[in-house]
Amino acid sequence: MVIEFLKFKVTPKTQADYLQQDAAIWTTALAKYPGFLGKEVWLNPHDSTEITFIIRWATKEQWQAIPLEDLAAIEQKFALAVGNSYELVESKEYQLW
Repeated sequence: MVIEFLKFKVTPKTQADYLQQDAAIWTTALAKYPGFLGKEVWLNPHDSTEITFIIRWATKEQWQAIPLEDLAAIEQKFALAVGNSYELVESKEYQLW
């Protein structure tokens, strides 16, 4: 299993909408691809602007097989829905052993 770790800064006043749109757009889209195992949302109780996503993939190959055009289209749809309310501040990959 491979973990996609994404940390975002999101303005507190837009967090509820951001999370709803993320579930409706990103999670729904990713769930259609082979290898997607699930997604967790972590909110930092000490930093109201921080949201972390933990996305589980069966293999790195399945995760990386998502066409870049698809990812760009999903991101464009998401950006139109939530505007400039977020910033990606960290992106990592972990492999479970």
